[in-house]
Amino acid sequence: MLTELVIEDDRWTDMRLPVLAEAAAVATLGHLGLDPADWAIGILACDDARIGVLNEEFRGKPNPTNVLSWPSEARGSITPGMHPDLPVSGLDPELGDVAIAFETCSREAKDAGILIDDHVSHLIVHAVLHLLGYDHIRDADATVMEATEIEILGKLGVSDPYCAIAE
Repeated sequence: MLTELVIEDDRWTDMRLPVLAEAAAVATLGHLGLDPADWAIGILACDDARIGVLNEEFRGKPNPTNVLSWPSEARGSITPGMHPDLPVSGLDPELGDVAIAFETCSREAKDAGILIDDHVSHLIVHAVLHLLGYDHIRDADATVMEATEIEILGKLGVSDPYCAIAE
């Protein structure tokens, strides 16, 4: 399996998180031409309290967020609006780690009127892209990342999450 889950919050066990996370991660790597069998991603399924601590510790932001990611190495594009160079198979298989918070994900899905499964799939795709060097700090990079997310989510049968935000 590509993803290795650690479930700290039992509410995640009532969801199909192992299936959703694996499908989203496999779809992301496959879309980019990477063989999922060559890679590993750790996923922490936690609550808002835990992700809030992590967010403050690693980003200096003392509040919960929906998802965090820690790439195993710095990746990214130097030129704005370009896809990052992808990792090379056969070296270190660890792409990095992801943490996802139950309350924030649930609240965001409810507020947006979307299925939580679709929102979680989107957040996992988003986080895996971060592990691969995609970012959304610069506008041109955000455009590339969002377009890539939309393509991957479409293959998973998930509607464009940015269309819903714009309405």
